[in-house]
Amino acid sequence: MPALAGWLWMPQRGPRGGLPFDGRLSPSMASRHIRQRGTRRDGNTHFMERIMSIIRSTSLTLGAMLAIVASGSRVEAQNGLGLEVRPFVGAYIPTGDQRDFLKDAVLVGGQASWQVIPAFALTGTFGWSPSKDRITAGNQTLDLFQYDLGAELRAASWYDGGFVTLTPFVGLGAGGRTYSYRDLDVGNQTNFDGYGSVGGDIGFGPVALRIEARDYVSQFKPLTGVGDTKTRNDIGLTAGVSYRF
Repeated sequence: MPALAGWLWMPQRGPRGGLPFDGRLSPSMASRHIRQRGTRRDGNTHFMERIMSIIRSTSLTLGAMLAIVASGSRVEAQNGLGLEVRPFVGAYIPTGDQRDFLKDAVLVGGQASWQVIPAFALTGTFGWSPSKDRITAGNQTLDLFQYDLGAELRAASWYDGGFVTLTPFVGLGAGGRTYSYRDLDVGNQTNFDGYGSVGGDIGFGPVALRIEARDYVSQFKPLTGVGDTKTRNDIGLTAGVSYRF
């Protein structure tokens, strides 16, 4: 019995590499567990530091790229040169004999300009207007397609507030116009035309708001039947947003 009692009071050691009989880690296993936990913590900390380093590097790179782009845009805006694209919307207003034939209508389209020097630019325009025929029975829709190329003389900015500028211009150009009935079985008619324009650009860096008025003088041949070629006149009033590349 004394031997048995002494055995019972001896410290109980767990099996090698396992848990002790009383459910606690042996000293050797406890120290190993602490080392492993510390190793995992060190690994997670190193991983998070790498992630934060990558994020900082990416942020600095993106910031530098944005600064370069913004600087380039300011330089181009100051030089006043480059390619411009410009969607626009406005009103088609026939005058004189043309008003007896067509109704007022919306005018939408786009322009592309190449500013060769600050005072001179070439501008190509395409526009579409769905007008109505006042003469033909059935309230017929007559689509007008306008396409032309012109030159613009741009004055020095009347106002230059640094970020905001106001630049007037005048222009002359020539092109063609196609009349196309939408529902009437009649062939399309294409005529020569020319225009004079006046307007202004309100610039905000590489972006500008353009207000423009164009006075068109065009040939006109009867769309149905026969008749003499006449001269017609109409006006286009538009507002567009330009972006300079």
